[in-house]
Amino acid sequence: MRHEFFFLIKDRAALLWMTIAFISAMMAVLLGVSEVYQQRTALAELQKLDRVERELTLDAQSDWGNAAYYTFHLTYDPPSDFAFAAFGERDVSPWKHRIRMLALEGQIYETDADNPDFALIGRFDYSFVAALLTPLLIILLLYDLRSGELAAGRLNLIKTSAGQAKRVWLMRSTLRLGGLYLALLTPLWIGGVIEGTPTSTLLSASLALLIYTLFWGALVYLIANERRTGSANLTYLTGIWLLVCAVLPALLVLTVNKSVSLPNGGDIVLTQREAVNDAWDIPKDVTYKAFLERHPTWTDFTGWDGDKGFEWKWYYAFQQVGDQKAEALSQNYRKAREQRDALIGKASFISPASLLQRQLEKLAHTDMKASLAYEESIRDYHKQLRKWHYPRIFSNKPFSSDAALAEIPKYQNVLERK
Repeated sequence: MRHEFFFLIKDRAALLWMTIAFISAMMAVLLGVSEVYQQRTALAELQKLDRVERELTLDAQSDWGNAAYYTFHLTYDPPSDFAFAAFGERDVSPWKHRIRMLALEGQIYETDADNPDFALIGRFDYSFVAALLTPLLIILLLYDLRSGELAAGRLNLIKTSAGQAKRVWLMRSTLRLGGLYLALLTPLWIGGVIEGTPTSTLLSASLALLIYTLFWGALVYLIANERRTGSANLTYLTGIWLLVCAVLPALLVLTVNKSVSLPNGGDIVLTQREAVNDAWDIPKDVTYKAFLERHPTWTDFTGWDGDKGFEWKWYYAFQQVGDQKAEALSQNYRKAREQRDALIGKASFISPASLLQRQLEKLAHTDMKASLAYEESIRDYHKQLRKWHYPRIFSNKPFSSDAALAEIPKYQNVLERK
């Protein structure tokens, strides 16, 4: 083992690939930590502005209807303490919204994703380095382990002197894989210390990376042999890498997307907005009837005596009805996303790269489940706002800006709930 260690530190090519692994992982971690810092800074500023704006807006109102209409409420999904390693859905789905007491569907599907291209190419984060670059680096470290000795004329000498040549190859492979693993793991733990990531999370990520490294190390060790030239081994292994890390994940997503149809998000927004816009031209008792099916509590507060013109209770009733009209589409959209994600999760066992990325995203709370949980938290909060405002609007209670500031429900994000 000592001999093989000294042999490794004299191998410039092996040290080069390990250095590249360390630099790539460190760059990914630093970029991730920087992005998380920017998101947290932006959220802190938005929360401060949200409070100031709410105070100014409510001070300028004279009734609950106007207050509900003009007041915005910030909802957000803060990055977790491990989000720096895997951004996942945060790159393609919104993680902050400003909502009002209006129909929710037209607001919740508005996106503010800054980097739509990441949906196609993926962000250069730690999960990208671990899942896609690690196998390639393992291939470059091990592809000519035996064929290189044959080309140099030392293979027979090694077999004769070592007695059991397999032990030599195993020790050499183990040292190289161990060096690569440490080169990839060290930046992750550095980032974890900076972000205050729980040790249990870092250990889980380290175990996932270890299993992934051992899988690719065993695969390369079994396929690369001395009967083929180093270039032939490299060609075979590069083809396998492309198949497993690029082609299979793409085919997996395409197959699942074709097998599970997804309602068009634009149709949800269009259905809701058409219902809201049409409400201006239909009899108000039709709107109230649909509204009271869900909210019978307010039956005695929606009395109708001809056309009284505009009134806030009617306005918010048809906003609610607009959401009710789009409810079935919205539920189908969510169920289809959940079904797609579940199918991809099951099928990802045929693509270790996808499996590792999904595991890191799960640990970072940036997977589809986390994205849907944030969306559900917005819906829950919007229900709280309606539940709080309806008694004041339908009962025509006197308006008080001080009461509004003190009593309006405060948004609680998913991480705070935990």
